[in-house]
Amino acid sequence: MPGLGTLINAAAIVLGGLLGLVFRSKLSSALQENLVRAVALCCLFIGIEGTLEQAMTIAGTGLKTQGTMMVLASFVFGTLVGSWLGIEAGIVRLGEWLKEKTGSAKDQQFVTGFVTTSLTVCIGAMAVVGAIKDGISHDYSVLAAKSVMDFVFVMVFAATLGKGCVFSAIPVAVFQGVITVLATVIEPYLTPEAIGNLSLVGSMMIFCVGVNILWGAKFRVADMLPALIVAVAWAAF
Repeated sequence: MPGLGTLINAAAIVLGGLLGLVFRSKLSSALQENLVRAVALCCLFIGIEGTLEQAMTIAGTGLKTQGTMMVLASFVFGTLVGSWLGIEAGIVRLGEWLKEKTGSAKDQQFVTGFVTTSLTVCIGAMAVVGAIKDGISHDYSVLAAKSVMDFVFVMVFAATLGKGCVFSAIPVAVFQGVITVLATVIEPYLTPEAIGNLSLVGSMMIFCVGVNILWGAKFRVADMLPALIVAVAWAAF
């Protein structure tokens, strides 16, 4: 059944979020703050690890960097397009709408939790590659593995940032669902080089999410999302 992996992923996010909300009532504000810092630290190092893995290779007895121009072009053009489209503002508006419809007007962390968690679980090569495999061969193993990681992340996010995190299942379902439907169109362009570019740019975005969690909104990460498309296109052309 095509799309089963995305359904599993969305369900894992909802379940993790609900469990996080249960735990939240039992956590002191100091412990919640410590958990936020712990999650931010994980995002930072996951981003660093993924970036170094793709950007540096062993050449003889030393290290060689690669992908510098690709990264620069991806983020510059991607951010220009994303800012012009107003992606970040659109996601925030969706968060505000959900906040109103769910009777969470007094929850000041709702939108922050929704946006932060949505970006964390949507960004990355696993979401794209997994959705394509799900659409073409009905192999949902990659998305199943991603679901386990998302479950843990969303549970901790919800325990600290509130119920807005639970609704990150919506953008994940839409994002991965669209990729699954268009899998046969996208798959020829997803070469090993394209996947490497996608992982590099996505890892840098995850690092930016960690910075935002730890020090406040320093990067408009949602406006950078078109950089992922530029990274894949770079490999093709």
